[in-house]
Amino acid sequence: GTGSNILSALQDLFWLSKSKVEKQLQIISVLQWVLTFLVMGIACTLILMYILCTDCWAIAALYLAWLVFDWNTPKKGGRRSQWVRNWAIWRYFRDYFPIRLVKTHNLLTTRNYIFGYHPHGIMGLGAFCNFSTEATGVSQKFPGIRPYLATLAGNFRMPILRDYLMSGGICPVNRDSIDYILSKNGSGNAIIIVVGGAAESLNCTPGKNSVTLRNRKGFVRLALRHGADLVPVYSFGENEVYKQVIFEEGSWGRWVQKKFQKHIGFAPCIFHGRGLFSSNTWGLLPYSKPITTVVGEPITIPKIDNPSQKEVDFYHSIYVDSLIKLFDKYKSKFGLPETEALEVN
Repeated sequence: GTGSNILSALQDLFWLSKSKVEKQLQIISVLQWVLTFLVMGIACTLILMYILCTDCWAIAALYLAWLVFDWNTPKKGGRRSQWVRNWAIWRYFRDYFPIRLVKTHNLLTTRNYIFGYHPHGIMGLGAFCNFSTEATGVSQKFPGIRPYLATLAGNFRMPILRDYLMSGGICPVNRDSIDYILSKNGSGNAIIIVVGGAAESLNCTPGKNSVTLRNRKGFVRLALRHGADLVPVYSFGENEVYKQVIFEEGSWGRWVQKKFQKHIGFAPCIFHGRGLFSSNTWGLLPYSKPITTVVGEPITIPKIDNPSQKEVDFYHSIYVDSLIKLFDKYKSKFGLPETEALEVN
């Protein structure tokens, strides 16, 4: 009777409330990472400089002394923390979009790997969630494989930010770091390189599937030098979560972006997502569009100490073909028409 109706209404209210709380936690989890990506390095540097000028200067001095002592740790595989990688906040981060990791083949723990991640998107949200956290179960899907997401070396010169990044298994995308992981860290290592880099981020926009790859061959040379297998990875939906102002080639805007890219290592993008309180307003939050990261079949690479350009070109062409085949095989499963083609620039 009436009592049952009231109880039913209260149950509905309870579940609605729980749903709203989970949605807010998802928003908070994504917002903290966006702010980390955009401002944490600069903010922590300024705060440290300010503390040096206060009565608490000894705290800042101790951290700076530790920083000098620990300076080369990022180049030696970093300092990952399984506790940080398993934080519950990353599961809320995953569910906001949601983000999925799809395994297509097993990976041998007796080999090392270089994953080529495509496309870059604005922030590489799929790359971070899948390989720098355990939210999508990368360690369960690829047991015995240690993923290292490679990013700008400049991030590891920023106080506090460097330690935060290393805790997730993130390393600098430079030769010293990659050489160490692939030659002095045993087997079962997988370095994830966002091959298109800053140049690719300048062209990412919803509805466009294009990668900057034709003249990106350094990762293939590294794979040959270490005998590390190449694995193509494509994230469907990575370009859908932000809208960007695209400057045409030859415009002043593109000129400024390329100058930043050349001298600093990243290209400033003018982009927007949704607002904090409404999806109908502009803001820094990405749109909640699904991102599905598909890890393709490994390409067996021989170890050649000094590979020739012909050998690099040969394995690079195999990699490009494998990436296109991976895209074509899975595109219709993740919302793209059969006529969609991957643009390789």
